[in-house]
Amino acid sequence: MAAEQQYIDLFTQYEALICQQSADILNAPRAKAFADFERQGFPTRKQERYKYTDVGKFFEPDYGLNLNRLEFPVNPYEVFKCDVPNMSTSLYFVVNDSFDKHVHPSAQLPEGVIVGSLKDMAEAHPELVKGYYGKLADTSKDAVTAFNTMFAQDGVLVYIPKHTVVERPIQLVNILRADVNFMVNRRILIVLEAGAQAKMLVCDHAMDEVNFLSTQVVEVFAGEGAVFDFYELEETHNSTVRFSNLYVRQEAGSNVLLNGMTLHNGTTRNTTEVQLAGRGAEVCLCGMAIADKNEQVDNNTFIDHQVPDCTSNELFKYVLDDQAVGAFAGKVLVREGAQHTNSQQTNRNLCATRESRMYTQPQLEIYADDVKCSHGATVGQLDENALFYMQQRGVSLKEARLLLMFAFVNEVVDHIRMDALKDRLHLLVEKRFRGELNKCKGCAICK
Repeated sequence: MAAEQQYIDLFTQYEALICQQSADILNAPRAKAFADFERQGFPTRKQERYKYTDVGKFFEPDYGLNLNRLEFPVNPYEVFKCDVPNMSTSLYFVVNDSFDKHVHPSAQLPEGVIVGSLKDMAEAHPELVKGYYGKLADTSKDAVTAFNTMFAQDGVLVYIPKHTVVERPIQLVNILRADVNFMVNRRILIVLEAGAQAKMLVCDHAMDEVNFLSTQVVEVFAGEGAVFDFYELEETHNSTVRFSNLYVRQEAGSNVLLNGMTLHNGTTRNTTEVQLAGRGAEVCLCGMAIADKNEQVDNNTFIDHQVPDCTSNELFKYVLDDQAVGAFAGKVLVREGAQHTNSQQTNRNLCATRESRMYTQPQLEIYADDVKCSHGATVGQLDENALFYMQQRGVSLKEARLLLMFAFVNEVVDHIRMDALKDRLHLLVEKRFRGELNKCKGCAICK
């Protein structure tokens, strides 16, 4: 309990300060979250869901926390100059775990749409936030979620009213900024009412070469007939540790695309849970990881088919080089009575060296008899015959390897439903395989 005890003591000592610098609605579940965390402790590798990631080990070092909500001296609009050609976005920033108040004029939204500080919106629209905050993120079932609920003081609220179509994608950039080893705990709450449509891109960047640990809990509510695309792109560095838990609930006829891409990282653990709670709901859950050196990427997913006539399509691909470690555990549950379920789960993995390691665990649990479900996983190396064939036609071995790896992950990128972002990701993936850091002209973040 060494790692847990320091945070139990910290919360006990500073609970009043944590609550003072947050909002009443965010404070309401803290006591229960603390009790749940104290009871559970950090997950160990003896637990099936965390068997590939030693969570407690990453929380043992001392990290700074900004419990008093001091403002960090950075204007993200001055340092973040990255641009995706032909993709105009409504751009917002979170610096560490605080929503940045510098709102750019280009962030124009339809009437009634809200994008803002979760703390501020909880005070300005208490009934809205109270109706959703913490309703999917169950602290009694996951200690990382409990930990985040204890310490998170701010984050982002995205609210799309009924039948509102947000044409311009919403882009949220999470910036890690500190002079000492630092921990951030942020929340993102996304609510799409019936018939609403929106696309959102979340990017993670680290400005400084210190050790960062971030916990993030995202709750997504997709109302009846809502359409939502949620893209996550991680481009940090080898000294970052990220724990991100994404919870999604879909009502009847909703369509949700979830696509998480890890291009640069240290250690990443992503948990995704999707509830298909209304007839005709559809989810496409994709993920891609490119890792080398000693990087680690662990994705754990759970799709819950609760009612009939729902569709899920899941695709995760990894390319691992050097001593990188990848893990994927995906479970699809078809509950009793969830007839006419259509579910497909695929995990494909490429180990470019003998030292890289991939662990995969696809699972399918069915309690209905009229369904169409499949799942499968493969782990392999580059096709020697294909490499030989390309070299015979004048392609160098290095270039042949790059082309095969690029083609391998291309399927995940092609699921993106934004052409400008898709083109940008093709370029970033190619640069990643060539060992080139993504340096955007004039950007102080992408170093």
